[in-house]
Amino acid sequence: MAIPMALKKFGLEKAIAYMAKDPIRNMTKIMNWADKFAGDNFPRQRKAIRDALENPENPYHNYILHIEKDMDPEIFKTLVANFFINANLIGWKKQDEMRAKYGCNIPWAILLDPTSACNLKCVGCWAAEYGYKLNLTYDEIDDIIRQGKEMGVYLYIYTGGEPLVRKKDIIRLCEKHNDCVFLSFTNGTLIDEEFADEMLRVKNFVPAISLEGFEEATDSRRGEGVYQRVLKAMKIMHDRRLMYGVSCCYTSENYDSITSEEYYQMMQDNGAFFVWYFHYMPVGNDASPELLPTPEQRKIVIDRIRGYRSTKGFFAMDFQNDGEYVGGCIAGGRRYFHINANGDIDPCVFIHYSDSNIREKTILEALQSPLFMAYHDGQPFNENMFQPCPMLENPQILRKIVSETGAKSTDLESPESVDHLCSKCDSYAACWAPHAEKVWEKRKEERAAVKAAEEAEKAAKR
Repeated sequence: MAIPMALKKFGLEKAIAYMAKDPIRNMTKIMNWADKFAGDNFPRQRKAIRDALENPENPYHNYILHIEKDMDPEIFKTLVANFFINANLIGWKKQDEMRAKYGCNIPWAILLDPTSACNLKCVGCWAAEYGYKLNLTYDEIDDIIRQGKEMGVYLYIYTGGEPLVRKKDIIRLCEKHNDCVFLSFTNGTLIDEEFADEMLRVKNFVPAISLEGFEEATDSRRGEGVYQRVLKAMKIMHDRRLMYGVSCCYTSENYDSITSEEYYQMMQDNGAFFVWYFHYMPVGNDASPELLPTPEQRKIVIDRIRGYRSTKGFFAMDFQNDGEYVGGCIAGGRRYFHINANGDIDPCVFIHYSDSNIREKTILEALQSPLFMAYHDGQPFNENMFQPCPMLENPQILRKIVSETGAKSTDLESPESVDHLCSKCDSYAACWAPHAEKVWEKRKEERAAVKAAEEAEKAAKR
């Protein structure tokens, strides 16, 4: 007899509350229970978790200690419950049902810009020129979340502009939708003691602070004193045992410094729980293609981040180079889409073309629009998971999609034609392709070897 979802949810909530009291000891007990019921499922993942828990030499053992020491237990409990139970166990099932019913992409997360305003004016930031006084109203954001939850979406990510310009509304939404997780990309300079106390109270808001590197690089782009203000914000959050991370955009100029061991150590020393890396995208009429990393530089980034994952005990995500783990491009609603501060529904935070607006269509109607169905029908855009993007690595595809669907530029300050955008990626895509082929073949061989070892281990146990 199938176990009802409500009973599963209740049991998991009890397990999470139990684990939060003493993560290492109690997680080990939960793993003992899981091993009895999992059988041959997820052997590599369970083995990795157990080793991190029990082996002091495992780099992720220190990560677990970091959670135990530096994260408030109630925040841990809330985030784990909202993320693993609501956004995955409950949400994923609902998303699958909606995909089957409507024949279109249904997202796992929704990105949205509460405002186009920002308290800084960073060099080269497309958001800073994006229609500086645009805002989604509180009721519009609330309705986006309402519609999202009806589709099983419990993860919302704020971009901008600077989202924390809307501090009070953000906290109100955290309170009202306390079953969701809210992550925000932010420059961090508006995080003060009062707002940190509010974060501690609502428990479901996680900042990802944007940094360009160390002090000189950050201040040269974002303004004098910004780096020290960010470190102060991190200390304020660390003192309250809040969860927070770092967001980094790597370019041809800064790729070396922001993937260095010194930079990783800086993030860890300042209490961050994760780092999210993004490849520079030449978006906007004034974008600088020379900032695109060379193939050799991109390969260095790939190797360093993957190497650090196995040695540093620090959770790192690489948006452009982790396609193999999510099946390629996740935009167009396959796993996420973006709503700008004008209400335009873009397939991706980096693809500023749309045929829908929240003030004219429901989210479901937008997901069934020609633009979003072109994403649905075309994904993956490349069988090589190191060439996932229809713009950066496959610019001919984005040209075709925009042309055939009639999507319009959503850059309100300086509309950019799709040919102008993609022309900045043509040379990059051609240069990267042979390198991507070699990297992908190597990864397929590595994954095949891991699978063979797992099958041998299973056979030995029979």
